[in-house]
Amino acid sequence: MHRHSTTKSAARSASRAAAGRRTRAGSYRRGRTRADAAPRIELPFEGHNWGGRRAGAGRKPSGSRALHTHLARPERCARFPLHITTRVRSGLPSLRQRRTLALLVAILRDGSDRFGFRLIEYSVQSNHFHMLVEVSNQGALTRGTKGLFVRLARHLNRLWGRRGQVFPDRYHVRELRSPTEVRRALAYVLHNARRHGAFGRGIDPFSSGPWFDGFAGRDLRNSGVASAPAHVRSRPALVEIMAHWPRVTCRPRCWLLRVGWQRSGLIRIDERVLAWIDTT
Repeated sequence: MHRHSTTKSAARSASRAAAGRRTRAGSYRRGRTRADAAPRIELPFEGHNWGGRRAGAGRKPSGSRALHTHLARPERCARFPLHITTRVRSGLPSLRQRRTLALLVAILRDGSDRFGFRLIEYSVQSNHFHMLVEVSNQGALTRGTKGLFVRLARHLNRLWGRRGQVFPDRYHVRELRSPTEVRRALAYVLHNARRHGAFGRGIDPFSSGPWFDGFAGRDLRNSGVASAPAHVRSRPALVEIMAHWPRVTCRPRCWLLRVGWQRSGLIRIDERVLAWIDTT
């Protein structure tokens, strides 16, 4: 009798083991078979509508101008100065206002020599900046421009009584590698207001012109008084005052900005501005 019961119990255990696997509680759970699986439905492949390389992909311009590409920037060399251009967000007040002049001068002076980034010359237009700078390497360029633009945005927003973005796009950089290229960049930056019709002849007070000593045949404190148009004749007096202010920019160190560009001649105050750079 005992032997028969043991045989029947072993048979039941073998049957349960074949049907499923044993749980921790000692019971058996029936395993899933192929017949129990849901039927697979093959869906037609119509291609992705997102991701990948395709025509029209990427971030769209936030305004009327195309954005600068976000490719990795090349490494920089201290021997070659850089021309930097950055634009402010559309719809903001003009940067060329008397109430902003002292603020801009103070911020630019404070950020003119930081992290291996040195501001040599600059020009402020109604909606963009031009700067000629020296940097020790790419890291110095990144840190110096970031710190300067953050301070500019913070103080301008406070002046305008607003919040939000001031510089919506990446800045544009051009490396200057020859004396002729550097001279043309100097004239382009210092006389940029005349190119945009924002200033007549003379030294633009919204630039580093009051401290620039590379103009040909002029007295820094008496330049452009008679030649300025009627609506800006009060500005040469401002230039005279600014000439006595502490220097905003740094003295150049690299050979190209210090003496190399002078091989092509000093810059005339009434020099015609060449539209040789296609950024602004």
